[in-house]
Amino acid sequence: MPEHPPQPAYFPTSSNSPLHPPTTLYKRLSELPAEHLTLRSTLVIPPRSGRAWTVPAGCIFRLSTPEGPQVGDLNVWNANDPRERFWAARTRQLQGSHVKEGDRLWSCLPFMRPLCGMIKDGCLKTERGGGTRWGGRCHDLLGTRCDPYVSNMLTSTNYDYHCHSNLTRAILPYRLTEFDVHDVLNVFQVTGLDSEGRYFMESSPATKDSFIDFFAEQDLLCALSTCPGGDLSAWGWTQGAEKEEHADEGMKKTCRPIKVEVWEINEGVRREVLEGWTRQERNGYKGLHGMNVPGGEV
Repeated sequence: MPEHPPQPAYFPTSSNSPLHPPTTLYKRLSELPAEHLTLRSTLVIPPRSGRAWTVPAGCIFRLSTPEGPQVGDLNVWNANDPRERFWAARTRQLQGSHVKEGDRLWSCLPFMRPLCGMIKDGCLKTERGGGTRWGGRCHDLLGTRCDPYVSNMLTSTNYDYHCHSNLTRAILPYRLTEFDVHDVLNVFQVTGLDSEGRYFMESSPATKDSFIDFFAEQDLLCALSTCPGGDLSAWGWTQGAEKEEHADEGMKKTCRPIKVEVWEINEGVRREVLEGWTRQERNGYKGLHGMNVPGGEV
């Protein structure tokens, strides 16, 4: 038996590892006074709904809970090429099972670069060094969005406002479809794995005006669903659940809006604040996976 627990598979071995966040930059961004920021856009996503918005590279976007706790399911794409999108599984491996300050959301292959990073977590901190008494943590990458297909499989119902459906409707104006919706970051959501490795959810620890701030490292298209499970304190879509309509009524009482704000760094301080930062280029691998592609008929 080994004397020490195994080291994380993707562990930064040097100070200049790309797995290290740009700590100095993120600290400057998180401490920016309000007078150095200009509000570009704002929207409030109603309960059990979804909306999409854009964020230029170098800007900050905030998600907040203006009326109290509410879980949200976040998708992120490169606004200039939506084939590049957030890769939840790889982010989970590179950063951790739950996103915290300094973590970045990484994009899929063949792009493989940070799309954005969490610069400030203004959500109520959980107990025990970030975990609840059951080992749950906030801002979940373990699970994914609720969807009507699983719901129909388990309960034989047809409900059109699961997060997958909300995200699908939100991105239609951007010429994207259901096939572009991908695994999410569950913001303000506490989850974990029990002793048998089974996924569990706890009530959201957010309070009125809890927030999280992200820095856009690329031009982004974002979409968010305000989960029909609300703050998850009355989650009721489970296999064999009796009186499903009654359970849903209980969940409705826990559903609230999420507010989105996009902030631009004022021109007078932008160069100083963003000193040393450049957008990362797409991944440099050009090995063609060992294939030699013919140029034409020989």
